Amino acid sequence: MREWHQKYADDGFVIIGVHTPEFRHERDVNNVENSLVRLDIDFAVAIDNDWKTWRSYNNRYWPAMYFIDKTGQIRYLKIGEGQYAYSESVIQALLAEPYTAN
Repeated sequence: MREWHQKYADDGFVIIGVHTPEFRHERDVNNVENSLVRLDIDFAVAIDNDWKTWRSYNNRYWPAMYFIDKTGQIRYLKIGEGQYAYSESVIQALLAEPYTAN
């Protein structure tokens, strides 16, 4: 994700990470901030300690990536690890689409 952020940010690609804690120590914002620094994460990460975002998306998976187009529609859901080349092709295709306001 760091590579995609660096590669496509200038083209309008935005990553918003959502941290939903599985374990008690993951609820501590200081622990999350330290991990973001240690892992060199430089895109936005929302803290979802109350699981509102998780539930809003009816999510059931760690990790899950929601690819959302320029109009705000979920166009692809990637569950689990792997298939990174395909996911990158989805990013490229979505960035290539023209923006049309509804």
